[in-house]
Amino acid sequence: MINLSEGAQAYFLRLLQSQGGDAVGIRLSAVNPGTPRADARLEFCDHGDLLGDEWAIDCQGFTLYVDAPSAPWLEGAEIEFTSNATGGQLTIRAPRIKGEAPADGAGLVERVRWLIESEINPQLASHKGRVELDSIDADGVVYLRFGGGCHGCGMADVTLKQGIEKTMMGRIPEVTAVRDATDHSTGSAPYIARG
Repeated sequence: MINLSEGAQAYFLRLLQSQGGDAVGIRLSAVNPGTPRADARLEFCDHGDLLGDEWAIDCQGFTLYVDAPSAPWLEGAEIEFTSNATGGQLTIRAPRIKGEAPADGAGLVERVRWLIESEINPQLASHKGRVELDSIDADGVVYLRFGGGCHGCGMADVTLKQGIEKTMMGRIPEVTAVRDATDHSTGSAPYIARG
């Protein structure tokens, strides 16, 4: 269930009326759901934009269409509009959009991937870098591949040992070490060139 405040419904209706009648409703979807980069997208839609599998929520004078694949991520979302001196503020709270941490009984791979996406990659993004899980061996050694600004970076070893490995071993007891599986000689845009 998605809850739209009366203020949000009135705001959307005003926006739709300003479109001159072409738009039939507002479409809500989740962008990059289940990741730290997740966000909600609102856009006008006409009949040609609709796929037919959307969830339709009847509102005051219009319909809010929720993109079907996005619906589980947007369950429980609240949309509010608050008027102020400069016009107003639209707020969307979608508590499930970024996903949920794996349960205690989840497998090692799932927990490592969650930690990478929820905590490690957002930090590396400041240097336009990222890592992805390559493999985990039977001894609990995690192998990662660096990408973006971290691929070929002269500080990748420091990032791995002082940041990523400490974080992983501190949060996931089964992780015994973290190793780099990247061929750094092929990096095309390192944040800091290797010397």
